[in-house]
Amino acid sequence: MDPRVVRPALTLTAVVAVVLVSSYFIPIPSISAVRSWGEDLGPVFVWVFFGAYALITIAPIPRSPFTVMSGVLFGPAVGIVGAMAASTVSAMVSFWLVRAIGRERVRPYLTKPVVRSVEYRLSRRGWLAVGSLRLIAACPFSVANYCSALSSVPALPYLVATVVGMAPGTIAVVLLGDAMAGQRNPLLLLLSACFFAVGLTGLILDARLPVSAPTPG
Repeated sequence: MDPRVVRPALTLTAVVAVVLVSSYFIPIPSISAVRSWGEDLGPVFVWVFFGAYALITIAPIPRSPFTVMSGVLFGPAVGIVGAMAASTVSAMVSFWLVRAIGRERVRPYLTKPVVRSVEYRLSRRGWLAVGSLRLIAACPFSVANYCSALSSVPALPYLVATVVGMAPGTIAVVLLGDAMAGQRNPLLLLLSACFFAVGLTGLILDARLPVSAPTPG
């Protein structure tokens, strides 16, 4: 058997085993206790959390855990506004940073196969592709940021498409996090399902739309 396959499998098995064993011996607070802890820290914690959210996700680090925790810690109103604001700041800082650094310095770090697909869509659809890439599970947040910066997409259309495209998935995930904290409001759960459906519908429609050829010149 190929050792390149065996080693990762054994490593993953060991990690899972450690997590399972640790869960029996290390006390883990409930989600509702985590929310109470966050509320006890006061308004300063809100600014610290969303500031960290914006800064950390400039790097190629998934934003989904931060979005879920936005709902868990702060509920739907603060969670949605904070997650959208932090994500927008992160997307714009990433965009300007990559453009300032330059294409040649950044491109060697963009080696994942998904990058070619993202660049293809951006070259054909421009800023309209940004909105579709922001929809649920379209592509990693950081990859969309970096590739958009390397394209010819102007900053303002990029900003608008980012906010519009992120909204359905972000709202749905924050509401899901709120539900995980024990806030089982049927209306909010229904809204979460609706926003997930909007995101998925957008992805399906985008996939069926023809991709135009690049404009000469």
